[in-house]
Amino acid sequence: MDTFKIKDSSGKTIAAYKFGDWEAAKKSNQLLKVSGRTQITEKLKNALIDRYGAKCHLYGEEYPARLLQPDHRVPYEIGGDPIDMLNTDYFMLLSPSANRDKSWACEHCSNWAEKNIDMCKICYYAYPEEYQHIAGVREKKLELVFRNEDFNLFNEIVKKANLHNTSYQSEVKRMINYYHKINGIRDK
Repeated sequence: MDTFKIKDSSGKTIAAYKFGDWEAAKKSNQLLKVSGRTQITEKLKNALIDRYGAKCHLYGEEYPARLLQPDHRVPYEIGGDPIDMLNTDYFMLLSPSANRDKSWACEHCSNWAEKNIDMCKICYYAYPEEYQHIAGVREKKLELVFRNEDFNLFNEIVKKANLHNTSYQSEVKRMINYYHKINGIRDK
């Protein structure tokens, strides 16, 4: 339904309504959302923790359960709510920072306008376990977190990156390539 403003017989502005373009509503998945967004329950969050543990799906790190946020794998804006709101296949747990990261990436993806659910199903932000692109760009991502006893390793990567005048990411790739070279591992 489209809402617009008109003037009544006394000149006062009032709201008027008309049915919108059916085909446009289908394309933008508005028909999946006619009853509004369903609240994600604590019961679903607990089911996700039982299935996956108290881990962020994007960062792969454990978090206190109270910090994790259940999120639709395929953004609500694109796929709407699933029929079964307790089916953990349609949801994931995210840390607050990962949730912001996913929201920003999805909102800036070309698919935000297209609304192609299948494109979302092969995206890192919906299925980081197995994906073909990240927000529409053909790339892969590896999150590395260095804690406590790993600080020395991180500092060594920084030192080598500075020595080679390159980014940390490029330095890690250089190290992996070097490892492959000295161990006779070839790309297929």
